[in-house]
Amino acid sequence: QVQLVESGGGLVQPGGSLRLSCAASGSGFMINAMGWYRQAPEKQRELVAGITVGGATNYTDSVKGRFTISRDNAKNTVYLQMNSQKPEDTAVYYCNADAWTVGSRRFRDYWGQGTQVTVSS
Repeated sequence: QVQLVESGGGLVQPGGSLRLSCAASGSGFMINAMGWYRQAPEKQRELVAGITVGGATNYTDSVKGRFTISRDNAKNTVYLQMNSQKPEDTAVYYCNADAWTVGSRRFRDYWGQGTQVTVSS
């Protein structure tokens, strides 16, 4: 099994910044792509940003130029730097990892527990 633990959420004013972190732990695992999703009240969960093991990134249009995803493969950690935040960024943010564990036949999705981000004055 792979455990994903997020940190860094909280309350921020419009125009402010937050940095989310997500560390993967466990034994005998390998991680491929990682990403951040978010889910606002009464809305579907959406992909915010993704990053491959090689560092290629993709972003949903609404965060391009404001958010930056990065990862430290040695620490099995992914980050999301969120700048110029807007009220519409308010949501629960979830870390995701495409990972393989010893004994598994294939990679599968793992999810963190979620961290609340609220953008409000």
